[in-house]
Amino acid sequence: MVVRIGFLSLTDAAPVVVAEREGFFRRRGLSVRLSREVGWATIREKIILGELDAAQATAPMLWAIQLGLGCPACAVVTGLILSLNGNAITLSRTLLQPGSGGAPGVFKRPDRTLTLGVVFRYSTHYLLLREWLRGQNIDPDNEVRIVVVPPAQMVRNLEAGTIDGFASGEPWNTVAVQRGIGWCPTWTAAMRTDQVEKVLLVTRHFAESRSSEHAAMIAALYDACAWCEMPENRPALVEMLSQRAFLNLPPTVISPSLCGNFDTGQGVESVAHFHLFHGADVNNPKPETGMELQTQMARGGLVPRNTALAKSLFRNDIYETAVSARSVATGPGSAKV
Repeated sequence: MVVRIGFLSLTDAAPVVVAEREGFFRRRGLSVRLSREVGWATIREKIILGELDAAQATAPMLWAIQLGLGCPACAVVTGLILSLNGNAITLSRTLLQPGSGGAPGVFKRPDRTLTLGVVFRYSTHYLLLREWLRGQNIDPDNEVRIVVVPPAQMVRNLEAGTIDGFASGEPWNTVAVQRGIGWCPTWTAAMRTDQVEKVLLVTRHFAESRSSEHAAMIAALYDACAWCEMPENRPALVEMLSQRAFLNLPPTVISPSLCGNFDTGQGVESVAHFHLFHGADVNNPKPETGMELQTQMARGGLVPRNTALAKSLFRNDIYETAVSARSVATGPGSAKV
């Protein structure tokens, strides 16, 4: 049976892309069809309706779907964290106060209400933006307008002036910087070193009724995450993601965040873990990791403070079973893990 997996045109879709192109799914006996979607709301709806079996998803989406926040409620789980970090805040260059004597510029707050884009309300992007705004003494609930814009439409809206900035994953921050219309005051890894970002999202029904396929998918993606994390594989990963079926952008746009030379629009920063795909417990959806994210969401007003879902959504039991049972993959492109 074909397994349908959704993803967005983002740099941190890398594990899903690699698992397909490097044969990790195939070596686990899976027949996979990747589906590139336009936005997180589409991912959410297709998971709920059963049009997708699994998807790359923002971690807070688990709570939104489980609780029926803005959508019909549906029981969901994750058995694998796909990546940490990976986002940045980009502002219009009209909001940059140049520094003096070679010093970097700073945010110049205008005397009007800012309109800022986020890729999805239930996302770490939204939480990152709120945290940064509070650091600028701006009330995120009353002093700015936050709107939802699909990632691939962020740059054109910034260019058109319909938004003053946005919080998004790569490569859209780099696209804005390279076009000369944006600059990045901060990014996830500069504010937090281990922010859960993307997860493998499935319904609880899929996890239970197709458990062997689910375990094989986790094992394949675990190996793909390890492959993506290897520095020697990053140039090949850049080329792979640049293909028309995935990001359809020049390698020069995709490379900065993956290869550790992130251009902020005020200079190049050496960021070793802008994207973190694998490492000690990076991929393990531990309940305590889910609890930390749940606390952030409650603080940001996304879920009630008495919510107690972390253990049922972050299923490290499924992860441990799938990863411990996996045999070492063999053949071209296998990750050495």
